[in-house]
Amino acid sequence: MTVKLPIYMDNNATTRCDPRVVEAMLPYFTEKYGNAASRNHVFGWEAEAAVEEARGQVAAIIGASAKEIVFTSGATESNNLALKGVASMYRKKGNHIITAVTEHKAVIDPCKRLERDGFQVTFLPVDRYGQVHPEQVAEAMTPQTILVSIMAANNEIGTLNPIREIGRICKEKGVLFHTDAVQAVGKVPIDVNEMGIDLLSLTAHKLYGPKGIGALYVRKKDPRVRLDPIMDGGGHERGMRSGTLAVPLIVGFGKACEIARQEMPEEAIRLRQLRERLREGIMSQLEETYVNGHPTERLPGNINLSFAYVEGEALMMGIKDVAVSSGSACTSASLEPSYVLRALGVGDELAHSSIRFGLGRFNTPEEVDFVVDQVVKAVNHLRQMSPLYEMARAGVDLKSVQWAAH
Repeated sequence: MTVKLPIYMDNNATTRCDPRVVEAMLPYFTEKYGNAASRNHVFGWEAEAAVEEARGQVAAIIGASAKEIVFTSGATESNNLALKGVASMYRKKGNHIITAVTEHKAVIDPCKRLERDGFQVTFLPVDRYGQVHPEQVAEAMTPQTILVSIMAANNEIGTLNPIREIGRICKEKGVLFHTDAVQAVGKVPIDVNEMGIDLLSLTAHKLYGPKGIGALYVRKKDPRVRLDPIMDGGGHERGMRSGTLAVPLIVGFGKACEIARQEMPEEAIRLRQLRERLREGIMSQLEETYVNGHPTERLPGNINLSFAYVEGEALMMGIKDVAVSSGSACTSASLEPSYVLRALGVGDELAHSSIRFGLGRFNTPEEVDFVVDQVVKAVNHLRQMSPLYEMARAGVDLKSVQWAAH
């Protein structure tokens, strides 16, 4: 079978829209174009019915009820609404928030904004695999703590956090628990009740749905979570998020969640096999190649590898027929080494040599074999040009070398 180029292996950044999702959306652009808030004619009723069906489909993938789903423009808005909405609503109760240093910028930056507004934020460190330990969360809590926000799965290294245990601690202490589950939903099982989650952010474009639509799960009972809106207007979405609903996108989001829920068990097995085929193929042929993140507690389709003595950007140029990334899509314009890898204790040189491979629904074993071949060739070529690699192979301890200044 011939491989069609270029090959897409950046599914942690975004995913291709599943054709079944596109098919479900199409009528809502042209034939069924009503506003879901128009309550006095058939066009509005039709749109509203479609939105409510999708709301149920989105809720089902995380074990929630449809009434607990608030539609947003995407995960960044969901995270902002969760963090700022809780901070504002519960400010009389306390002003302390706990999160982690490896969170996505869509959590870190709102937390920094809240710090400027007088809140105290504890940024927990992670272990060498990128995990937050539940006891760290417990130790960081004070009587002023109102919210803990820890991601379910890391977007760069694929590491899964012990969400259930963190949720249990939050429940015991009566502290609200938010998780950015954007990378996890549809890839690994998530149940908000089993895991003690009070708020959860998710988005369609990470699970083969359209861009521009996301949701925030907001628990309705035990406890009932209340949020101050960050946008004011017509009071849509139970007053939490005003704005005309994007009906075609919501329909697509619902369909994407329905497909993911049905196909997740088989898809996870297939992606894990593809990931291991990729990892073994590369690591069996290249020395000094390292896995970043947890060896087993990780997303089925994610593998982040560091190639010693190779510049990540040069490697990406060397495999130009393969779409991969050297970090989070939101920070790929920056030349700083990944803050996530730094938090794991990865040195700057290795952090600069890291590539994230994100396998997805539409990748094939043939594509994996092609990518392995391309990566091995490119790394060998780049290392041949590297004086540092030559010195290291000759047994020189590079850490002990005194480099002359110009």
